[in-house]
Formats: sequence, structure tokens, C-alpha cells
Amino acid sequence: MGLKRLQELYLMDPAKYSTLTEIVEKEVKEGTARKVDSCARAVLWLARSMDFTIALLQRLEEDTDEQSLAQLVEAAYEVSLKPWHGWISSAACKIALKLIPERKIFTSLLLGMDQDCSALKDEIEKLALLLRPLLDDIHSMMVGAASDSISRLQKFCLVLNMIRVNAWY
Repeated sequence: MGLKRLQELYLMDPAKYSTLTEIVEKEVKEGTARKVDSCARAVLWLARSMDFTIALLQRLEEDTDEQSLAQLVEAAYEVSLKPWHGWISSAACKIALKLIPERKIFTSLLLGMDQDCSALKDEIEKLALLLRPLLDDIHSMMVGAASDSISRLQKFCLVLNMIRVNAWY
């Protein structure tokens, strides 16, 4: 819902809303950043999802096949998403952990044709290197939008309470 709103806002005035920062600042000024369907929340959860993805991929890259995929997913979840989930979402994640395939199956799905594990690790490292600066920019933008003014900060307190910059770097 929020990502669709991002696109709609951009299409309304591409010159005015050409960056995520402009869109988030608009919502902060209007006091709508905390709404469930806001673009700010969509950006926030997108960043958190990317944080989780990188945390998981880095664990896959670093681990020497000692842990199961479920253990790696749980460790990535603990540092990236769990702090922001309520008890219902956390309970749902615990159930979902039981449905995770074996590590070998997951790894084989990630591997391309004639690709070995070392090539996969290189690809994971490249992806993480590409995503880190983007995530750093998103985290900085969200914190910057929140600290614009005290009244806006109060309206946008979810940013300060919910974003942990570099939680797993």
C-alpha cells in the first residue's frame, strides 16, 4: 500500500517529489508520516526488510555450514526485524521458521547454472556492498526528517524509536 502511494505521489508531480527525502519531508510537514499507509512507513519497512536481507546474506556468506538455514534466518531476524515487531508478528515469525527449507536446498536455488559456492559468496558480497550505502542514505534521511523540528520530531517519533542505524554492520 505504502509503495503504491510513493509511486502515486511521484507521478502527481515528478519535479517536486523526485526523491524519497522530499516525499518523507512532505509527510512530516503534513503530520501524516505516522499513518499506517504513509510513504514514510513504507520506506521505513522497506529499509528494515533490506536490513534483514543483507543480515541473512552476510550470515550465509560468513558461516561455514555449521548452522542450519533456520538458525541463520533467526539470527538475522533478531538483529533486524524483531525489535520492531509486536508479539503477534514475532509469534508468526517463529512459526515461519519451522517452514524454512534445508540450507542445501536454499543455496542450490541461489546458485546459478554452473556456479559454485565461492561465486555465490562473491555475489552476496557485491550485493551487500551495493545495498549498504543505499540503506545508510535511507536511515540518515529518516533520522534527518525526524529531527527537523521538535514538533515534527514528536509527530515522527516512530523514526527515532524504530530505526537503529547500522544495527548489524
